[in-house]
Amino acid sequence: MKKRTLIGLTLPMIMTAGTMGLAEMIYRYAFKRINYIPAATGEMAQYADRYYSEVDWVQNQRLAVWKLDTFDGHKVSALWLEHPGSKRAVIIGHGYKGTGITMSNYAHLFYDMGFSVLMPDDRGHGVSDGDYISFGWLDRRDYLDWLHRMVEALGPDCELLLFGTSMGGATVCLVAGESTLPHQVRAIVEDCGYSSLDGELTYLMRRLFRLPREPLVPLASFINYRRLGFRIEQVDVAAALRKNTRPLLVIHGAEDVYVPTWMGPVNYRASRGPKALWLVPHAQHAESYWIDPAAYRAHIEKFIAPYFSPVVSAD
Repeated sequence: MKKRTLIGLTLPMIMTAGTMGLAEMIYRYAFKRINYIPAATGEMAQYADRYYSEVDWVQNQRLAVWKLDTFDGHKVSALWLEHPGSKRAVIIGHGYKGTGITMSNYAHLFYDMGFSVLMPDDRGHGVSDGDYISFGWLDRRDYLDWLHRMVEALGPDCELLLFGTSMGGATVCLVAGESTLPHQVRAIVEDCGYSSLDGELTYLMRRLFRLPREPLVPLASFINYRRLGFRIEQVDVAAALRKNTRPLLVIHGAEDVYVPTWMGPVNYRASRGPKALWLVPHAQHAESYWIDPAAYRAHIEKFIAPYFSPVVSAD
């Protein structure tokens, strides 16, 4: 065989192997669990003291630990903070590489609004098992089981809210698209969630690494299908919201460059029920609460008021 012919045959094989290796690296970078919570950086670092005071508040409450055996044999965990006598409850979806406890500021916020609070650790996070992160796709089924558990704990006359930020925002929107969602779910509030995982990964690869979608995202999707059983393209949050008729409030930072701001309006337009969109001026990713907690609470309270019974004072 001539040398030129040999090079012509082997070069595509080398390039293909190299591309697959790069796709594997990207997949592990994005999907592989880590056993620590990344430190806040950039603008978010300025809120560290306030954040840790909220964590201290939650940890000083009377917390219960709930366990769940998932439909596919995993074990996941959640913190349950019950508000005595309340029929309101919220499940709070955490962000990428966070945990339930990292949502302590939101837990405190909703507790003060009269809600019992469930803070799950999603698969691949915290004390829940799983080697890889499913970006809400498998978690959505776990959340359905958590919601039914909340109904069992509080009774069939309870009133439930779905809330999440970033990956957690996308997760609760995926849950909202499920036909088996308990009727006790009255509304959804999502903050800075992506409109599709394919779109989010494509955006971040271009922004962070100057890499094109093709062929890396399709190859990563193939790897994920082999490991977690679903394709990246299936994690379509906007498509799930097109099945949703419950009230939806979409919150998104107007200066978000991690989950780009335009994804918020995409999710807002997709939903079929009553809805509102709040683009928070000057807010970067997941910063909307920290800029003005009082305004954040006021927007949520105003939106959900028509769909929840008034809080009865204990006095």
